[in-house]
Amino acid sequence: MGRRDALPGDEVTHHVLSVLVENRSGVLSRVANLFSRRGYNIVSLAVAPTEDADFSRITVVVDVESSPLEQIVKQLDKLVNVVEISELDPRHSVERELLLASVSAPPATRGQVVELVQIFEGRILAVTHEELTVSLEGHPTKVDDFEEMLRPFGIRDIQRTGRVALPRLDRAPEPAPAGSPRT
Repeated sequence: MGRRDALPGDEVTHHVLSVLVENRSGVLSRVANLFSRRGYNIVSLAVAPTEDADFSRITVVVDVESSPLEQIVKQLDKLVNVVEISELDPRHSVERELLLASVSAPPATRGQVVELVQIFEGRILAVTHEELTVSLEGHPTKVDDFEEMLRPFGIRDIQRTGRVALPRLDRAPEPAPAGSPRT
């Protein structure tokens, strides 16, 4: 069965941390070593430079059953190159993941695989006589569901990026046009 994040009303088993760090050699290694030394379980890890080349953002999904979140945050905050740590509440953030997969797709089942890719709004990236390489970007639960549906066709190779996330933008109420009654 694929991974599943908590939905509203479910018990939360993972926390998403957004860690802004100085974009320096060895920072990711120090963060990973901290998790390893403390026995914290990383579910997903993604890192890339931000809009400012001096900083990178590490998005780490942590299994809260392996250690209390407060302890993880305190340990991360002690690292010299860590600038800021934020926990991203799934109800107030945007989360995405990318999946690439090569799937068995001989002529007898190719139509079913193509239809599945279309239903999930994925893309077909490469085609041979016996296989398709497909991609899907979406919320991690959507990616989990897609992966689960591809399995019966025969996944030859698969790679997932790990989760990336940002806080959801606050929406300010839009002003009513001039002369319109307010509701």
